[in-house]
Amino acid sequence: MAHTKTSFVCLPCRASYKQSYPGDHERLCPRCAEPLIHVGAAFAAPRRRDTAAWRTLSVLLNAGVRFQKSCCGGPGYRPRTLSEVRERMAYARRTGEPFARALVRRELP
Repeated sequence: MAHTKTSFVCLPCRASYKQSYPGDHERLCPRCAEPLIHVGAAFAAPRRRDTAAWRTLSVLLNAGVRFQKSCCGGPGYRPRTLSEVRERMAYARRTGEPFARALVRRELP
């Protein structure tokens, strides 16, 4: 039986790699040898030259947001622009909601 593949990302290189599901060993970037971040199986990488999208992705990953598949399809809502991230950051500060939870809200009240 084939093993399921999942995505790993190197933020400094702006590169994404599909590899077998994580085991106990750390994955290293083949370009820069920095540790790869496990982002999940439902991840679609932005183009390497799209710096704003990679900056948004960096904020999401550093907040602990991942792209795991759910029973009904994809990972759910994820902000795609820096302005959406800023709106959710302001909402989280204003309400005291955890930052990671505010980032994955589809709509802000």
